Amino acid sequence: MSVADLARPEIRALAPYASARALADSAGILLNANENPWPPEGDSGLGLNRYPEPQPAALKRQLAAHYGVADEHLLLTRGSDEGIDLLERAFVRPGQDRVITCPPCFGMYALSARVQGAELVEVPLRESPDGFELNLQALSQAGPAKLLFLCSPNNPTGDGLAAETVLDLARRRSGEGLVVIDEAYIEFSDRPSLAERVAQQPNLVVLRTLSKAFGLAGCRLGALIAHAEVIDLLRRIIPPYPLPTPAVAAAERALAPETVAARREQIDLLMDDKRRVVAALEAHASIRKVWPGEANFVLARAADGPALVRDAAAAGIRLRDQSAQPGLSDCVRITLGTPEENTAFIEFLQDWKT
Repeated sequence: MSVADLARPEIRALAPYASARALADSAGILLNANENPWPPEGDSGLGLNRYPEPQPAALKRQLAAHYGVADEHLLLTRGSDEGIDLLERAFVRPGQDRVITCPPCFGMYALSARVQGAELVEVPLRESPDGFELNLQALSQAGPAKLLFLCSPNNPTGDGLAAETVLDLARRRSGEGLVVIDEAYIEFSDRPSLAERVAQQPNLVVLRTLSKAFGLAGCRLGALIAHAEVIDLLRRIIPPYPLPTPAVAAAERALAPETVAARREQIDLLMDDKRRVVAALEAHASIRKVWPGEANFVLARAADGPALVRDAAAAGIRLRDQSAQPGLSDCVRITLGTPEENTAFIEFLQDWKT
């Protein structure tokens, strides 16, 4: 059975939209795309009057090399969110197919499933002495699903998943559905990416993004890494021009070797300073539990989580209340900032009383 056979039959029958840039490159006199021939004021050579490449070749080569995969295994997307949405639309039949999530986790997995009309099956993580972990027995009993979403390190708990655990789940669900591992925070962790494993495991999909470690959240640029047959299916339904030219240019600069090296130094500084934030939280009388995790944030349970978020906001510091997530009552997620911003949070925390 081909992994493409898991997709909706109407998607398999689709031909992708043939945009002007897909049919011909941008060389020569361009009279084929109904564009304005004059660039706007302040264009600075970007050529914003012209439509961009549907999948910019230079950026695709850079990202594929950075992630250690072949070009045909990579699809450029508007952040991870678009990758999630494309998978739901391509593989999930409304009212017929199931999607499994493991909350507490990124809310877009469930939201996209509900928008698609899927049956959503939630298999909650189990709290352990060291953090949160997959309930593998419950997952084995959850039944078939077209998509199983996992996240490593997980948002908002920060826990990472062992590569063999993810690969075993993918092998067990081969011929039944895809296992999607979201690696939005992998650069902050010591764990290796599973990107290079998609060639050997056709139903494994890896989501990556430039929003976090690369500091390009405002560019909305990510990558979906999967078997070539999956990429081919998703290209049939992705919008013809998903990536704005300025975002592509910023990403190409960010992937230059010297820029990548500088970002690595920033990440090391960030994770070193994480120890101060964790220590301050663990020392506070009103913080009941701290989960340091493997990402650029810390999860903490307070005596009154909403009060911590409210009082921090009054001091000009924005935190994220996670109390609505299953098993996370009174929990707050604190993203690491610059050393100066972390110091400001620590000083606020030292004065905070519930």
